Amino acid sequence: MAEDTEGSFSADGSSFAEGSMPLEGRAAPPMANGEVIFEAPWQGRAFGLARVLCEAGHYSWDEFREHLIANIAHWESDNQGEPYQYFDCFLSALMELLDQTGLCQSEALGVREAEFTARPHDH
Repeated sequence: MAEDTEGSFSADGSSFAEGSMPLEGRAAPPMANGEVIFEAPWQGRAFGLARVLCEAGHYSWDEFREHLIANIAHWESDNQGEPYQYFDCFLSALMELLDQTGLCQSEALGVREAEFTARPHDH
């Protein structure tokens, strides 16, 4: 199946319509019927943000993929026997790159995370 015009994954999950940004093997996202599966809105937002920042030249897709694979390997070594949560590893890789590139420092992310966590549910 060909890639669509919206820039999503091809049916085999290997690349985006604009540019080549493969996530294959261990780095492949959960998919069904040629579509990436997002179980929560934040997952789609993180996915889109990672792509847009790459397209803007802040890091290469290969660099992101290396961080993602390293995060998956770290999860597997720390949680033997438990399957990893793909988008938790994806978000960790993105946060590392945001810090590494200076786009958003880890401390600032931690402060914002604490602020959002402290908000009342459904706020």
